[in-house]
Order: sequence, then structure tokens, then C-alpha cells
Amino acid sequence: MIATERLRLLPLQVEYAVPMAEVLSDPSLYTFTGGEPPTVQALEARYRRQLAGPDSADEQWLNWVTEYDDKLIGYVQATLTGRTAEIAWVIGTAWQGRGFAKEAAQGLVTWLRAHGAREIVAHIHPDHTASAAVAAAIGLARTDLVEDGEYLWSTAGPA
Repeated sequence: MIATERLRLLPLQVEYAVPMAEVLSDPSLYTFTGGEPPTVQALEARYRRQLAGPDSADEQWLNWVTEYDDKLIGYVQATLTGRTAEIAWVIGTAWQGRGFAKEAAQGLVTWLRAHGAREIVAHIHPDHTASAAVAAAIGLARTDLVEDGEYLWSTAGPA
């Protein structure tokens, strides 16, 4: 578990699929990333895959759900390859606008750094100003690299 001032980041469990399906049920969450709200069954399958881990021995998948006031409100995740961690965060729409994404992402970055990560990166759609603000607040800078229509943000700074 990772604790921040207001949040607890709990290691992913398949049992979280039921409450997380509700958290992730707003179609507007997928405006920039694509996709649609997952069913409980789809989340259970996804969580089983994530918990099984990658096929590559060089990579680790790290996943936590975000808890506030005894309710799950989102998730954070990292793919660790060597000493580089690619991170992502999602906070359900009912809890957005309160700084939870920044707090959860910062908690994740602090944990990753304490466990040896040297570079932190994220991919963010150019129009997703809220995620860009979170990335900047946790010390990432937008680079000029674009992959799949998203800018690479990195602690290494602009490319």
C-alpha cells in the first residue's frame, strides 16, 4: 500500500472489479484514450492479466486502485522497464477537480523513485489539459515526441 495525505493506493485485486466498474462507468473518461466503460467481467479479466504480469522478464506491471474515504475512486499504474517507469492515472469523474489525480500520481512517483526508478514518463493526448497539468505538477515535462497521437512527458525534460 502507498499512503498519501488523503489517499491510499491499494495493490490491485480481482475483487476490485465490481466497485471499479462503477468508478469507470462514465463514457467521458474515454474521450482522449478511446474505448468505453468496461463491464465487471472485462475488468476481472483485465485485472487477472495485469496480476499475472508481462511475458517479458525485463518488465514489471505495477497496479494500484486509489481509495479515498473508504471508497475506490480510480487507479494508478506503472510499467517498469529497467529504471524507467511509464505511468498512468485515472480518477472517476465524480471525484475529479479535487487534486486526487495529482496526489495519487505524486504518491506513485515517490514510491517508484524510492524503489529505484530514475526516469518517469507518461503519454498524454495533446488536448487533455487536466492530465497535462497533473504531469507538470509531478515534475514531468512535455517532449516533442508523439506516439499514437500522444505527447511523451518525461522527467528527463524536453527532447
